[in-house]
Amino acid sequence: MELSEYPTFTIIMRGYTLTQADAIMQAMKGFENQFAVEVTMNTPKALEIIRDGNKKYGNRIKIGAGTVTTLDEAKAVIDAGAKFMLSPIKFSDEIFDYAKEKRVITVPAAMTPTEVHEMFEKGADIVKIFPATIVGPAFFKATQAPLGSLPLMAVGGVKLQNASEFLTTGASYLGIGSNLFNKDDLINKNINGLSASLQAFIDIKNML
Repeated sequence: MELSEYPTFTIIMRGYTLTQADAIMQAMKGFENQFAVEVTMNTPKALEIIRDGNKKYGNRIKIGAGTVTTLDEAKAVIDAGAKFMLSPIKFSDEIFDYAKEKRVITVPAAMTPTEVHEMFEKGADIVKIFPATIVGPAFFKATQAPLGSLPLMAVGGVKLQNASEFLTTGASYLGIGSNLFNKDDLINKNINGLSASLQAFIDIKNML
């Protein structure tokens, strides 16, 4: 997968069931170029969700893995079909090397300019600023003032109400977890409701 193909928004699936994940991917019809799907490794049956999603929707939806912290996990998710990997921490040299060999996008985390620089030096495609709401939207602009334009993703506390601020202050990508969908829509697997929540983020982006 090429970085140019990576969408602005990443749906973080943490703790969702196989059927909930499937409902979300059904709701993504028409939004495939705007959203990627991240299945976190601390989700029960995470590898099964990645494999099932790729079998059904892999030709049109970019499906990856999150909370990847070890080389063994990296190998497992790539074997399941993950096109990209995110982490709440740094990636090791071994993970970077393996991902590059398999042409998988790497998105390790950082919280300081030094860590951001280090991860890009080691080969990160995107660096995830996590938790984003702790450092705030201004961090993105301030960090890039001395380091130059960088592909940064805001993750942690991102929601509809602050999405535009992150995007206008230097975040190229947003990862949205529990703040993305209405809980009842998830429980009831309401495709129309889930789709409407995705559209709301697209509307915010289109207003910028």
